[in-house]
Amino acid sequence: MADDTKQPGSDENKTPDASASDPSGEPQSPKIETASADAEKASIVEDAKARVAAVKESLAAKPTAPPEGTPKPPVKKKEEGPKPTDASSHPLVQKLKGKFGEAIGAASEFVGQLSVIVSSDQIVSVCDFLRTDSETPFDYLSDLTCVHYPDRKQTPFEMVYNLYSIPANERVRLKVDISEEVESVTSVWPAANWLEREVFDLFGVHFNKHPDLRRLLLPMDWEGYPLRKDFPLEFIENAWTEKHLPEMTDVQLEQLHQRRAYGLEMLSVPQERVMRDIFRGGKEVMPKDK
Repeated sequence: MADDTKQPGSDENKTPDASASDPSGEPQSPKIETASADAEKASIVEDAKARVAAVKESLAAKPTAPPEGTPKPPVKKKEEGPKPTDASSHPLVQKLKGKFGEAIGAASEFVGQLSVIVSSDQIVSVCDFLRTDSETPFDYLSDLTCVHYPDRKQTPFEMVYNLYSIPANERVRLKVDISEEVESVTSVWPAANWLEREVFDLFGVHFNKHPDLRRLLLPMDWEGYPLRKDFPLEFIENAWTEKHLPEMTDVQLEQLHQRRAYGLEMLSVPQERVMRDIFRGGKEVMPKDK
């Protein structure tokens, strides 16, 4: 009866598939493939660990000291940067020398920037000539500044004029060695007005024939010129600080801090409170330049 219960086509009657057997006809076990793959991965990991250990050993190994008396290898010098070159043959320099002669001094060129030394008594004439030149009219005074050389007793200041020609896209720098005064170039470029006032304010250089030579950044009664090399860097007590920044006692400072904590006092000296009242009243602090 048991044999009758078997259905036709059941698994028990099937033969093994040929695809699961090797060419000899014997079946191949999947466990053998898994074991070989694991062994290959383990071999790769061991090789990687060996390489890492070799690198660490090479880094940890100290280099052997050279024997005594061995000369040190020469130090490689840094590449030198660009240096100024002589520009006496520059067309603009030749033109200036042909016009003003000995008033034009040495000329140099550095990274494409032409610099010409000019006599102080001819600076206005040279500037006017360059501004009205037909080929390269330097119609724009881009900057005017000063450099202080305290070791030079006769001419401790050097005025620097940076000119630009908008039509020709050319630049030139004029340098003038002076004592403490020079002619103003406001007649050539009106924009030099505030630039010369700034130099006067911070360097103390006097510009003859300036229309309104007075301090620009510092108070009118300030003493000294901060951008001179001999001006002290630390705080110094002078007449202006004694007048406008009076000393306070410990009690006054404590009272001031208490008033500030309660929002009753934002400024510390009477002059600052006067400025606050001026701003609130809409008044002008200084008359506008005419």
